[in-house]
Amino acid sequence: MNGTVNICSLLPSGTEIVFALGLEDSVVGVTDLCDYPEGATTKPIVSRSRINVENLSSAEVEIEMKKILESGESPYLVDEELLANLNSDIVLTQDLCYFCEVDSRTVGNTVANLGLCPEVLVLNPRTVEEILITIERVGISCGVPMAAETLVGDLRDRIESIVHGIKEVRDRPKVFSIEGVDPLVIGGHWISDVLNIVGVSAYQSGCDAQRINWDDVVAYAPDKLFIDLCSSNIKRNSREVSWLVEQKGWYDLPAVQTGEVYLIDHVYLSRPGPRIVNGLEIIAQLTYPDHFHNLLPAGAVAKLDTSIMNSTLSKNSSDWFILCESD
Repeated sequence: MNGTVNICSLLPSGTEIVFALGLEDSVVGVTDLCDYPEGATTKPIVSRSRINVENLSSAEVEIEMKKILESGESPYLVDEELLANLNSDIVLTQDLCYFCEVDSRTVGNTVANLGLCPEVLVLNPRTVEEILITIERVGISCGVPMAAETLVGDLRDRIESIVHGIKEVRDRPKVFSIEGVDPLVIGGHWISDVLNIVGVSAYQSGCDAQRINWDDVVAYAPDKLFIDLCSSNIKRNSREVSWLVEQKGWYDLPAVQTGEVYLIDHVYLSRPGPRIVNGLEIIAQLTYPDHFHNLLPAGAVAKLDTSIMNSTLSKNSSDWFILCESD
């Protein structure tokens, strides 16, 4: 594609990709969930979620989502007038998860009804490798293949550094990662792949996200427990811990007894863009702290403090976690 290209990104990972490719000036529209990098928050909002998860519990979100889906409506609202006026050459969307972002069917129907003819690029990576391929696809479609090649090369180097470092590890802890509570969910797709790259996944790379029972976690008896709930920063993650604490066997988990329970900001794992490599680095350091250092972004991870948990001074589980230092 030659000349200036107008890009409308209807998913946060797509927005992160085009900004990382140096195309921030070409972005003409985003969603209300596109909050990184900072420049994305200044762009016109084309799509909004019908549910504000910020102050709702996971159970409340589940109820609201069920109501919307049973009504036959989309969980997302698209500003058709704005979309029609943006003159977009490329629209980025997805159809892996209609809970997380507006899906390609909704976008395709809207574009068709408006008589628009942009290229609708559907991004559906299921593994870390496919995320890298997706970045290259976006670069080609947006006319910056060399920038994509450079970015992917840098990301591959960082991945290889982790893979090489893990080869020196002999003892590998039992790790369990939770991406949803009430209902309890384990993340699939690239999240299971990240855990497999680190050598600690209990699930196959690229598998679908799955709802599980708490008994599955108890039976697995993890040495380390990662809590990286979708659409949840550290603050929201800490609120959701109360549901886990109420489950039978929580205090008996080896990870809980040793304080090896970590809250991880979801943006480093739930968005299939360049920062998935940050997520890989985070998981590697938390899993093998004797082998990896200085890989934790500021404010990205909080660790369970057993002295606070066992203290009579605080019964609020959201107060049991302390932010980790970068080293």
